[in-house]
Amino acid sequence: MKTIIVALAMMLAITQGNAQKISTKDVPVNVKTSLEKNYAVKDVDWSKEGANYEASFEQNGTEISVVLDGIGSILETEREIKKSELPSAIHDLLKKDYAAFEIEETAKIESKGEITYEVEVEKGKQTFDLIFDVNGKLLKKLSKEDEEKE
Repeated sequence: MKTIIVALAMMLAITQGNAQKISTKDVPVNVKTSLEKNYAVKDVDWSKEGANYEASFEQNGTEISVVLDGIGSILETEREIKKSELPSAIHDLLKKDYAAFEIEETAKIESKGEITYEVEVEKGKQTFDLIFDVNGKLLKKLSKEDEEKE
């Protein structure tokens, strides 16, 4: 299970780094239909991630991004959450190991039945994306420089 979560986190980081914006007209109808059916949203920014499509949008004041395959199946959902919605084990680790850092963004990621949390922390010119499992175990730490290289 750990291998799967780490692989998913790496895939997320790599695909987000390689995403290319595309026009709505370039997205297959079945992909758009699946998104509209599941999220009832029409104002979407689309990007292409390899063979998959990423839809980014806001719903009820929350930023959401959904990765769909070419037939419209949802592969991954990333939803912005409040800091207070992070599991307490993640809060504890952040207080201990990242006390000098500001928490910039927090998100809950669901992919293939697995849930992970992403926390962006910043201190001066240092910025990291931290990926945690539901128990607060740090699975991956990516600096912004690492993400740009991938």
